[in-house]
Amino acid sequence: LSAFLIQFYDNKPPPPSILVNCDLSEQKLLQDALSIRLGQKVEINRPQRGERKDVIEHATLNAREALERKLAENTGQRKLLEGVAKVFGLSETPQRIETYDNSHIMGQAPYGVMVVGGPEGFNKRAYRKYSIKGPVAPGDDFGMMREVMRRRFAKGASVTGESRPEDWPDLLLIDGGLGQYNAVKGVLDELGVTDIVMVAIAKGPDRDAGREWFFMEGRAPFQLPPRDPVLYYLQRLRDEAHRFAITTHRAGRSKALTK
Repeated sequence: LSAFLIQFYDNKPPPPSILVNCDLSEQKLLQDALSIRLGQKVEINRPQRGERKDVIEHATLNAREALERKLAENTGQRKLLEGVAKVFGLSETPQRIETYDNSHIMGQAPYGVMVVGGPEGFNKRAYRKYSIKGPVAPGDDFGMMREVMRRRFAKGASVTGESRPEDWPDLLLIDGGLGQYNAVKGVLDELGVTDIVMVAIAKGPDRDAGREWFFMEGRAPFQLPPRDPVLYYLQRLRDEAHRFAITTHRAGRSKALTK
């Protein structure tokens, strides 16, 4: 806790009074350091009775419950990822799933996006936006996806004599059908990227969620049971990519219109 307090107040001023729920090692030294940072006296206390003790007990209970929720979510996430590995025949539970989508209106303000999912849920820091540079014919979704794939994987694919880049995915999920699948596979084959499992997910008849078709190498197109938790998870990945693509496109279009 002492180390945490030093790190926590490294980039923000400490308050004059800090309440803790346990005794700290080198508490006086810590108080002196924080007092210097604040420019006035800082006291660290472990309340033994009264209202301040109630506040600490309440904070401790909140922290414990939040941690339990997080652990429960991670356990559920692990089971989902194990289910993904089983459905797609992966050798190991995926630690990084990248999902791609495009967005444009009549070819205007075209963007491709990547969202990342894994054991901790969505990793929004790893999301990427790709403003399509072309040349790509207006509305050519396949051309847009090919450009995104080249920009994503060309650099890592060009590295020779070294191991696979750490930030490469265990599973590549493409929003689209067989056409999108073939477009992406063509680029990966061209770059010599052969160790990433790729799956395309296409909406079913009338774009009904729950009737998606999956396309991957070595298997006929297939569907998952309508209420399969793994299907729900894959839909969430696809929908998050779609949401991110739409918001990215809107921001780019707004900027272009203003200009």
